[in-house]
Amino acid sequence: MASKPKRILNSEFVKTLIAIGLVIVIVLGGYFVLGLALGTDTPIRVVESGSMCIAAGRCDGLSDVFTQTLHIGDLIIIQRLDNVEEYNVNYPNSDIIVYRNPELEVNLGATPIVHRIVARYEVNGTYYFQTKGDGNGHHWPASITSTEYDSYTFWNTGQGVTEEQILGRVVMRVPYVGWTTLLMRNTYWALPIVVAVIMILVIAEFVLPAIKPKSAKQTVGGEQKEASIAV
Repeated sequence: MASKPKRILNSEFVKTLIAIGLVIVIVLGGYFVLGLALGTDTPIRVVESGSMCIAAGRCDGLSDVFTQTLHIGDLIIIQRLDNVEEYNVNYPNSDIIVYRNPELEVNLGATPIVHRIVARYEVNGTYYFQTKGDGNGHHWPASITSTEYDSYTFWNTGQGVTEEQILGRVVMRVPYVGWTTLLMRNTYWALPIVVAVIMILVIAEFVLPAIKPKSAKQTVGGEQKEASIAV
């Protein structure tokens, strides 16, 4: 029969596993619900480049944090609109949208682009959107020319982004938070460090209490004496 300390340890271990499982379910469930509410499969993304940044300092998310712009490492919340005509195209106050790069459409793993709508036009019932990074060319909110459109600087066709390529518009920006994701993705040593920290926490929580000597009472010659026993 297992000793009482082991039963307690096992009980705490099970409780911890259940708690971790609940946290995972809540996080994934929250992500799913957020996606349903915002009408997109990818309601959250991380800004990876400084093309939207118009800050006077560096576009690293650490300087000019609250300038009206997007920084590298920002976490952005995305909403997809069912009615494509609802996207605000009134530049310079137009929507910032997230869309799949037409040039890399065949590459499903390609990183989407986060740029501002600068114009919209319609061809045979299909809407096309011209876009531009606020920090590219003439900085937002300055007037721009068509040669600065993404369609002339990225994929060089002049054709804007179709409504099917739009993943949604940016409705919220959270500074700094995305740096963890970028660090783990771009730095080879970040993931091993995270794994090592998790292992240390697990050892400290479960392994060390299991091997720590426990005090137990033994009766010797009619007297009670304490002895150390290993679990």
